[in-house]
Amino acid sequence: MSHAEKSKKPQKKTRAPEKWSEAEKLYGIENWGKDYFSVSDEGNLLVHPTREAHRSIDLKAVVDEVALRGTATPIVVRFPQILESAVRELNEAFKKAIKEFDYDGVYRGVFPIKVNQKKVVVKEIIDAGRRYGSGLEAGSKPELLAALSQELSPEAIITTNGYKDEAFIRLALHGIQMGKTVILTLEKVSELHRILEVAKKRGVAPLIGVRAKLDARGSGKWAKSGGESAKFGLTTTELLEAVEILKQRKMLDSLVMLHFHIGSQITDIRKIKAAIKEAGRVYSKLNRSGVEIKYLNLGGGLGVDYDGSKTVFDSSMNYTVQEYANDVVYTIKTICEEEEVPVPTLVTESGRAVTAYHSVLVTNVLDVSDRIEQGRVVKITGDVNHVVRELSETLSSITSKNIRESYHDALQYKEELFTLFNLGYVSLEDRSKGEILFWNVCDKIRRLVKGLKEVPEEFEDLDMMVADKYVLNFSVFQSIPDSWAIDQLFPILPIHRLREKPSEIGTLADITCDSDGKIEKFIDLRDIREALPLHTMNKDPYFIGFCLVGAYQDVLGDLHNLFGEVNEVLAVVDESGRTRLQDVLPGESCARVLEYMNFDRQEILGGVWNQLRKATEKRGLKESEAKAIAKDFDTALSRYTYLEE
Repeated sequence: MSHAEKSKKPQKKTRAPEKWSEAEKLYGIENWGKDYFSVSDEGNLLVHPTREAHRSIDLKAVVDEVALRGTATPIVVRFPQILESAVRELNEAFKKAIKEFDYDGVYRGVFPIKVNQKKVVVKEIIDAGRRYGSGLEAGSKPELLAALSQELSPEAIITTNGYKDEAFIRLALHGIQMGKTVILTLEKVSELHRILEVAKKRGVAPLIGVRAKLDARGSGKWAKSGGESAKFGLTTTELLEAVEILKQRKMLDSLVMLHFHIGSQITDIRKIKAAIKEAGRVYSKLNRSGVEIKYLNLGGGLGVDYDGSKTVFDSSMNYTVQEYANDVVYTIKTICEEEEVPVPTLVTESGRAVTAYHSVLVTNVLDVSDRIEQGRVVKITGDVNHVVRELSETLSSITSKNIRESYHDALQYKEELFTLFNLGYVSLEDRSKGEILFWNVCDKIRRLVKGLKEVPEEFEDLDMMVADKYVLNFSVFQSIPDSWAIDQLFPILPIHRLREKPSEIGTLADITCDSDGKIEKFIDLRDIREALPLHTMNKDPYFIGFCLVGAYQDVLGDLHNLFGEVNEVLAVVDESGRTRLQDVLPGESCARVLEYMNFDRQEILGGVWNQLRKATEKRGLKESEAKAIAKDFDTALSRYTYLEE
C-alpha cells in the first residue's frame, strides 16, 4: 500500500469523555434552586433571574468579562430581576389568596430595610412594589431618613420598629406632613407619652401602632424572638393601658395598626398559623371594644429553603409562599367573620424571602492544602522503621473484604508511630512517610466504602478526616458572617466544571488570620455535610459560588483583618436572552477601610516617608529606591483589600 493510500485510510476518532449529569442532584440545585439556577451543557452555573428557562446568565462568563475590565474576585453578582420576581411572587400570592377566599380587604407588603440597606436593593424593591402599594420598614434614624426620601406609591405605608428618641419621632411626623403614611410602632408604653408630647409640640396628629407580645412563638434559630420573653412588644395589660391613655387624650383614632413578630426564618407553618390565630383574636377583640384598627401587621418570618429539604430544619421551611398567604388570609377572614368585625388591611414585613436569592458571592481558590499526598511515592528501604513498613503493607493489601481490619491496623500503626517518634526512635523522614501512608490508607478505604450498600458507623467520619482544605480569597466575617456566627447554611458549589465529576472533597478556609475563618458545614437533603465535593486544581483558576446570600450578609459583615466590602456586579438578561452588565461597583480600598479606624492616608504616607528619609541617611538607602518604595505604599493604599493575581 502506497503512502497516499495509507493517508486516505480513515483515522480512528478519539472519543470525547462523557459529560457528567449529576451536578444538579449532588449540589441540590434541583431542590433549592427554585427555577433561578441551572447548569449549562458546558458545566457552568446559570442564573435565570426571571425564572424562564430561555433567559439565563452564565455566572462564569460574567466573572471572566469583569476580569477583563480589571475587576477581580471576590465579587458579589447581583440580579435585580430576581428582586422584582420575588416581590411579584409575594404580592401575587396574597392577591390570589384574597380572591380565592373572597377577602374584603387588601394586602400591603413592607420591606424591612435592615435586611439589606444597599441602595440598589432598596430602589429595585421599591420600583417592583410600586404597582402593589408596597412600603418600607425602618428601625433607626438612618433607615428612616432613607425611607422618607423615597417616592413610594400613595397607598404605601412606612412602619417604624425599635426604640425611638425625640429626633426619630420628629422625622416620622415630618413624613406625615409630607403626605406619607408613617406609623410609629410602640415597643413600650413609655414611648407613647413621648410620641404624644412631640406630636402636640409639632401640631401633627400621629399614626400609632402597637406591637403585641403574643404567647405564640416561632420555630428555628429565632424561636426566642417571640413568646413572653420576647425583647419587644406590649403585654396584654400594657396594650390595654396604651388604649386607655389614647382614650383619655381623645386620640383613639390615632391607633391604626396592630403588629406582632415571632421571629425570622420560621421553619414550621404550624407556628405561623398559631400566631395568626392569636393575633386575629387580639385584633377582633380590640375592634369590638371600639378600637378601629386599620392594619394588621404580621411582621416578618417568611422563610427561605436554603437546603431544599422542605422540612422544619433551621435552614429550611415546610411550606410555600402561596401556602403562607393562603393561611394568613383564610385564618384572619374566618376569625373576623366569627367576631363580626371588618377585616383589616394585611401587612407583612418579609425581607429574607424577598432578597436572599438575588445575589451570589463568587471567589477564587488560592491554594489547596492536601491531606492526601496523591502521586507521592513512599520508598520502602531496608533501614525504614518497621511501623512504616507495616503501613505500606496495609495499604497494598486493602480490599473491600478487609477494610475494617485494615482501618483498625492503620490506626494502631499511626498511634505507634507517634509514640516511637516522641521517644526518639523514629526519624523525621520516617514520620513523614508514615503520615503519607496512613492518609492514603484512609483515602483508599473511603473510596471502597462508597461502593457498599451500608456504610459501617466507624467509617462515617472518613470524608471529614481525609478532606482537603481549599483556601479561598475572601473573608467569612465580611461576606457570610451568618455562617460563622449562627451556623447558617448556604448552597455552595463551583460555578464551572459542573459537567465534570468532582474527584475530591474539601472544606473551605478564608484568608483571615482567624481559626474561625472556615466553613465545614454544607447543605444536604437529609443531613449536614462536613465536606464539599470539589474538583482537582489545575493551571486554570477555580471559582466557588455562595448562593442565596442576599439577606443580611451585606450589612452584618465586619472588618476583621480590615478586609472590606467586595466588588459588585449588577447583571440582567434581556428578552432575547442576552446578558447585560448594568454596573460594576468597586469594593473598598485599603485606604477606605483604614479611614474607618481613623488612620489618615496622608499621615500614613508621611510616616512612611519619614522612616525612608532616615534609612537614606543612616542605612545608605538610595534616594531613587526610597521614592520607589514611597510610590508603592501610595499605590497599595488605593488597591483592593483582597489578594490580587
